[in-house]
Amino acid sequence: MTGIADTGFIVAFLNRRDSHHAWAVELARQVDEPLLTCEAVLAEAVFHTQSATFVLGLVHTQMLRVDFELSSSQARLENLTRRYADHSPDLADLCLICLSERHPRLPVLTVDRDFRVYRRHQREVIPVLMPPE
Repeated sequence: MTGIADTGFIVAFLNRRDSHHAWAVELARQVDEPLLTCEAVLAEAVFHTQSATFVLGLVHTQMLRVDFELSSSQARLENLTRRYADHSPDLADLCLICLSERHPRLPVLTVDRDFRVYRRHQREVIPVLMPPE
C-alpha cells in the first residue's frame, strides 16, 4: 500500500502519546512503497514534533517521498485558496489536494476532517484513510 501523507498522520506515527498513534502505526505497517508528501507537510510535522531529525529520518528511510513542486502549481494553489477561503486551508492541505489530483488512486492519510470537504478537480471526492471517530 501507498498513499499521500498529511501532517496528522506523520505526527501520530512519531508520537506515542498521540491519540491516533496506534492507527498510524497500523497503517504504516501496510506501507510497501514511499508515502508521497510535500515540504509544507514536513515543515508542519517538524513544528508539531519539535524534531527535524525524526521527520527527516522518515524521508531518509524512504517511508516518505517529497513529490510536489510549489512553483509549478502556483496557479492551482491560488485557485484552491479562493475556492476554500471559508475553511482557511493551510498550504500543506492545498499541496495535498494537488498531489491527490496527480495521483487519483492514492488515498490521503490524515486526521484532518476538512479532507471530507475538499474536492479535487472541483467535484471529485478525495479518498482518505482516517482514524475511526
